[in-house]
Amino acid sequence: MIAIRAAGPADAASIAAIYAPHVLTGTVSFEIDPPDARAMRTRMAASDGLYPWLVATNGEAEGGVIGYAYATKFRDRPAYRYVCETSIYLTDASSGSGVGRLLYEAMIDTLRAQGFVHAIGAIALPNDRSIRLHEAVGFRRAGVYREVGFKHGQWIDVGIWQCQLNDPVVPPVEPKKFSDVGVVRA
Repeated sequence: MIAIRAAGPADAASIAAIYAPHVLTGTVSFEIDPPDARAMRTRMAASDGLYPWLVATNGEAEGGVIGYAYATKFRDRPAYRYVCETSIYLTDASSGSGVGRLLYEAMIDTLRAQGFVHAIGAIALPNDRSIRLHEAVGFRRAGVYREVGFKHGQWIDVGIWQCQLNDPVVPPVEPKKFSDVGVVRA
């Protein structure tokens, strides 16, 4: 049975292991060297309790982490604080099994409950599977950055997908911390 829960420091090694093949052999990440567990713990801690990190587990005794999703700051300027950027990574074995949708739906529900207005997904193109996943949970294509990454001997376009989470009200309401909301499933 698949379970979705908040990621913790003990999940950092599993998260790093899931991410490494995407860094080393794929073009969905523009990193060149995969971060280790320590670097992942640092990234998780940098969320300051505001941005969620979630894992999907298969219920095995050791935790069985088979995917993770996280949100982060969209841009540095204060006016962007009502918007976040999301990412999701799965093990090869769980890709296409519905785990990604369960995980991303939990992320979207959580961000919505926190009060974020929009979520942004950046997808290295081509990537039909990721596009289908993003659109299945409410993202819509917003644009394309042409040839902005160079990896594995090729220039890569990045598509931008956007999901409205809440109505943009005036004045905007500050998003609640993930640590105050927890994992939400509608």
